Amino acid sequence: MKEISRRNFLKGAAASALSVAAMSKLGGFSTAAAAEEAKAEPVYAPNDMIPAAYLNPQRSDYRTSDKELTTLFSPLKIGSIELSHRMVKSAAGSACYLAGLTDELLQYYVNFAKGGVEMIYVEGITALEPPMDGSEMPAETLAFGKKLVEECGKYGASLGYQWAQFGMGENEMTVDDIHAIQDRGVAIAKSMQEMGFKAIEMNAAGFNMGEHFLSRFYNTRTDEYGIDSLENRARFVTEWIEKVKAECGEDFNVQILIDCIEENDNITNNPTLMTLDNAVTIPHTQVTTVEEGVAFARLFEAAGADSMHLRLGPLGHHVAQFGADLYFILNGIEGATGFGTQYDFKRHWQGLLIGDTSGAGMALDVAAKYKEALSIPCGVVTYMDPAHAPDFFEQALEDGKVDFFMMTRPLTVDTEYVNKLREGRLDEIAPCTRCLHCHIGSNEANAMAGYCRVNALTQRVMREGGPATYELPAAETKKKVMVIGGGPAGMEAARIAAYRGHDVTLYEKKGMLGGLLDFANAVKGSHENLLDLKKYLIRQLEIAGVTVVTGTEVDKALIEAEAPDAVILAAGGLRDTLEVKGDGSVPVVDMDSFLFTDMGENVLVYGSNAQAFDASLWLTVHKKHVTMVTPNPAAEMDMQQSQHAMRMMTTALYSLGFHSWPQASIKEVKDGKAIITTETGVDTEIACDAILNAADMLPNTSLLEGLDVKETYAIGDCANPFNIALAIRAGNDAGRAV
Repeated sequence: MKEISRRNFLKGAAASALSVAAMSKLGGFSTAAAAEEAKAEPVYAPNDMIPAAYLNPQRSDYRTSDKELTTLFSPLKIGSIELSHRMVKSAAGSACYLAGLTDELLQYYVNFAKGGVEMIYVEGITALEPPMDGSEMPAETLAFGKKLVEECGKYGASLGYQWAQFGMGENEMTVDDIHAIQDRGVAIAKSMQEMGFKAIEMNAAGFNMGEHFLSRFYNTRTDEYGIDSLENRARFVTEWIEKVKAECGEDFNVQILIDCIEENDNITNNPTLMTLDNAVTIPHTQVTTVEEGVAFARLFEAAGADSMHLRLGPLGHHVAQFGADLYFILNGIEGATGFGTQYDFKRHWQGLLIGDTSGAGMALDVAAKYKEALSIPCGVVTYMDPAHAPDFFEQALEDGKVDFFMMTRPLTVDTEYVNKLREGRLDEIAPCTRCLHCHIGSNEANAMAGYCRVNALTQRVMREGGPATYELPAAETKKKVMVIGGGPAGMEAARIAAYRGHDVTLYEKKGMLGGLLDFANAVKGSHENLLDLKKYLIRQLEIAGVTVVTGTEVDKALIEAEAPDAVILAAGGLRDTLEVKGDGSVPVVDMDSFLFTDMGENVLVYGSNAQAFDASLWLTVHKKHVTMVTPNPAAEMDMQQSQHAMRMMTTALYSLGFHSWPQASIKEVKDGKAIITTETGVDTEIACDAILNAADMLPNTSLLEGLDVKETYAIGDCANPFNIALAIRAGNDAGRAV
């Protein structure tokens, strides 16, 4: 192995200045004084960026917390259901639980009820629905459903069920076919009512059948379910509402989920390709406007609907239909669509979206138009997170823009969210970092199901290799535990071990905790709430009673002197020195210092992990011509990020002229040019003023070798360099194992 070198310049007050005061939203320093305090000279002017960086400017003043959350915690009646607050669990999440009617699935929902959620919608679970052949519901299925209702009811929670009939061939269906589909939805509603559910929601949004009838983009019928009138387009939904009410009674709630406003993010997504219709169409003229949506909602209300669930409707991007804050995940290209284009929120979406709060509450002004037109309660989704911006969300309720918030990600990250918020313990709420690993499609090598970056238990409890229970088992014997490293992995391990009753001391060689979170925030921007994550973990250490020692580098002598019963090493990974042959005309820059290094116009980024891509984006936004060279295959590029974040990243970068060379190497550098050998075996020459070493990190476990300690654990990047999610997962596992 080559000699390891890694610049460690973010220390103590310098790192604090960088993360809190110095960095502007787009990555540059906000003041020269802050730069001086950080002991580094900024070389990238914050106002010298590509035009995309100025299209949707963001503000940071929306996150104040001065109001009493009086309206948020005020009563609300939705049909026959009475709630004491305005936060409702939306029907996302259970599709990840594909093993059937298990204890894990049961506990997943019970945890929300324990945490204070009073209305919980359950996403479609085939095993819970009545048999397709019309036969009686199996006794074990009924028993599971009743037990789910009973266990959640112990904590005051009511359950609803989402029926999401996927769209398929609506234009070719006979009227009898349509009625049969409706009747299937009614049968599901009736079976849920028999189990004790109090509501059913039709998902008439996205790619589901209800949306396919409502939308002129999909619907080409000319009969009573066709596009000749709003009533015809709404007929599939209105008839179903009437049938459910007739079968289940007025007290059984019906909620309708629709695209409350649409935009065509993929201009090649022409319905002629989906319907085999040879008609010439212009897709962007066929989106459903907010005015049409309001008209539909009036028809639904007249048919008997008890409430509306409103979400955005980009026609080509499923995850952005419910997680549209994904449009803000790219630092400096806010509004990126995932198709290599960019929204202008002052113009697109009828200019109605809130486009300057990094996606928080972005559909509230659209929801307000529905609220004004309807007498039934209206709920809205897309990063509705009152703990993130208390005054902002409380004001929306006070202003009457919406009646309730539909939420899943914040509740999944911290199932005690509602209780903690009610009690004013905002600093104890684990923050959602909006990475979207939680939605199926994680790009991790061997786990294609989703997981949570912050909550290490999500979709792991009761599974092979995961914890046996959600509850923390008390330590059988109190041990003296030494945790080395104050990044996410180390802090998670320390807090879990301490909560179990161990005597835990955490050592960090820098002057402050956080590991690479400060640097990541500086490069990635504030959207992913990484500084919130850091603050949460530090607060957890305080509550758990962990002793924290900073500014101390641990060596074997210190370990021997402390004589711990267990050592948990979380010292972070190392990066190999990048040696480049040639005439020395091109400098090699460390990853940690590229923000402060003038690298000229043409930058070669060596590596293809998430850090390499984040750096490539930052450099591209700051007008650099970036080329990526990596020894890794194309399938492994940016794999540390969620599939959805990776899609946004790659399409935006490639549209801006970024180029990548997988399975390639740097042959030599000469006269300001790099010769690279590509995967086809040929050489190509590229302009190169500097090389950024963003190669994959290497393990860093040598400190554990030869230790006379009974228990040792290596976790996070020092053991298996990958991402924050797996670092926190490893920390949680180690804290439970010690």
